[in-house]
Amino acid sequence: MRIRFHKLAAVVVLIGFAAWMATGEFSSVGSVAANKAKAAEAEQAKAPDASKPKTVEAEPKAPLRTVAVVTPPRKTYARAIRISGLTEADKRAVLATRVAGVIDKLPVKQGDHVKTGDLVLMLAAEEKISMVDNAKQLVVQRQAELDAALRLMKSGNLPKLQLDTARSNLTSAQSLLETAQAELDRNEVKAPFDGVIDRVPVELGSSIMQGGEVATILKLDPVIARGEVSERDLGYLKLGDKATIRLVSGQTVEGTVRYISRDASSATRTFRVEVAIPNADGSVPAGMTAEIALNAQPTDAVLLPRSVVTLGDKGDLGIRAVGKDNKVAFFPIDLVDDTPTGLVLGGIPADARIIVAGQELVKEGDPVNPVEADQATIKKLIGEATAGTQ
Repeated sequence: MRIRFHKLAAVVVLIGFAAWMATGEFSSVGSVAANKAKAAEAEQAKAPDASKPKTVEAEPKAPLRTVAVVTPPRKTYARAIRISGLTEADKRAVLATRVAGVIDKLPVKQGDHVKTGDLVLMLAAEEKISMVDNAKQLVVQRQAELDAALRLMKSGNLPKLQLDTARSNLTSAQSLLETAQAELDRNEVKAPFDGVIDRVPVELGSSIMQGGEVATILKLDPVIARGEVSERDLGYLKLGDKATIRLVSGQTVEGTVRYISRDASSATRTFRVEVAIPNADGSVPAGMTAEIALNAQPTDAVLLPRSVVTLGDKGDLGIRAVGKDNKVAFFPIDLVDDTPTGLVLGGIPADARIIVAGQELVKEGDPVNPVEADQATIKKLIGEATAGTQ
């Protein structure tokens, strides 16, 4: 039985081997890797060559951005330079005594208007007045003696030497009178110019030392508006330019530039400017804060709403415009004036089409589709600019 089993097993193995041989699969055992390589090469041949440039389909172009533009009319505007300042008196003097004494006359009070030479104060000076009176009498006497000597000289009854003595005596008497009068004048304080008495710190009958303050006088016609201009604006100004001054009280007055300093402040590098304001009625006081608008030399400029001003790539203020090639360009501005209806801007080419809507959405060099802004848009922009100043 054992031999039969082994024979049976051998027959089964033989039959299985013969069946495998009949299928032919044994021939692929040694070439599996080669077959896989050939298959990979076939797949690579079917795929596109990576070394060859690929054809990229063109993307559809984005539509050009539409912006509203205007070509504003150009006019000649007076350049306005606005500075802060204050008003001050044209002249200011603190009057003082030249000698010590007791106040005998004080004909003025605070607020009084005086003329040049008007008496402001007089110290008691009885002895000096007496000396003046005596000197006057002596002059009269010496004049009479000279007249008599002249008559005698003409008649031949007086030597020439006595005539010379009479003349010398008269001259001496006149000199004494002038000295006495000068001493008396030292007791008086008079107004050095037309003005208004602003302060009187003394009282009638009080004693005062030499050099003591007795009154302050101001000349307020004209009154002066003083301010400081930057070195950049100095070249636009000249003497005689008109100026508008708005006081902190709301009052607005006109004036003329009368002085421009040529020596800058070492601290601020600014130059002092004075504007003379007619003030015959005294309505403009000294020491009031003021905004001074200096109307400098006129220049060619355009009026535009504030909303058109934007920042350039370098951070400077300017406007964006559309050139002949319909590309955006940037122009730095020269601010000529700031009015209630908009900004007066210089430095813009005459043929520039200025973007008034959409300027913040484009940059320099961008192609755009410019369309003329309608009147409603322009009025709206101007209206917003006006509202912003109220």
